[in-house]
Amino acid sequence: MVSMTDRFSVTNVNAREILDSRGNPTVEAILTAGNEWASAAVPSGASTGVHEAVELRDRDPKRYSGLGVLKAVQNIKQTISPKITGFDTRKQRELDELMIKLDGTPNKSRLGANAILAVSLAAAKLAAKLENKSLYDYVSGGKGHTLPIPVMNVINGGKHAGTGLKIQEFMIIPAGSKNFKEPLRAGTEIYHTLKRVIQTKHGKQSVNVGDEGGFAPPITKTTDALEILIQGITEAGYSPGKDVFVGFDAASSEFYENGSYNIDGETKSPEQLSTFYTELVEKFPIRYLEDPYKQDD
Repeated sequence: MVSMTDRFSVTNVNAREILDSRGNPTVEAILTAGNEWASAAVPSGASTGVHEAVELRDRDPKRYSGLGVLKAVQNIKQTISPKITGFDTRKQRELDELMIKLDGTPNKSRLGANAILAVSLAAAKLAAKLENKSLYDYVSGGKGHTLPIPVMNVINGGKHAGTGLKIQEFMIIPAGSKNFKEPLRAGTEIYHTLKRVIQTKHGKQSVNVGDEGGFAPPITKTTDALEILIQGITEAGYSPGKDVFVGFDAASSEFYENGSYNIDGETKSPEQLSTFYTELVEKFPIRYLEDPYKQDD
């Protein structure tokens, strides 16, 4: 007879190198408990902070331009697997702390955050599956009954596009409804309307998309991007500042150099950049600013 604890115990740990949405390698972990299994793949960003946990890459120029993750995969198979085989998947915190201790570095540079995260996510998904629950219900302890307001990336700049626009992501936030279905519809309608607005202003060639699926029109100024965004919201039949708000991820470390920020054709001190953001917030219905300054500023 199999005990309840045995039913939740990890019996096998595997991992492999797969490709993400950008065509770059990433890590997928597969955990098994008896006849059940779950897998999880790790996302990766184009711009990362210097203090973020280390995404372990092989740095072998002969494979995927050095972006391979075979080392992280082997770390799962050879180092993590023996330590967590037999572990109760429901003990998520203990499992995570075990892997952090096993890594032994402040930034997960030994095993790789991509190795640790893949296993952690797969364990949570496996435990939820064994409990016969959806992941959100399992993680929330049965208290997860609502979806968050969606934040949708619709215009790309910075490292996500090659247009000269410094702000990396411009987002729409359809916050004027209490359910999820209507904000999703609003976001879709605005996205397609925005395509028509950009095409009318800049031609058919201007509706190419950036690295994360947002449009990358040939504009270089922040206000131009925001004005196009407001026009798209309005022409889609929504009220900016009431039905839909906007936000952006500046990823400002990417346009920081020698104590100053180079944006919109100007060099700004941190104080001048603060004034710049304040003026934007006063003019546009901005509710969300991400990474507006260099990470150590």
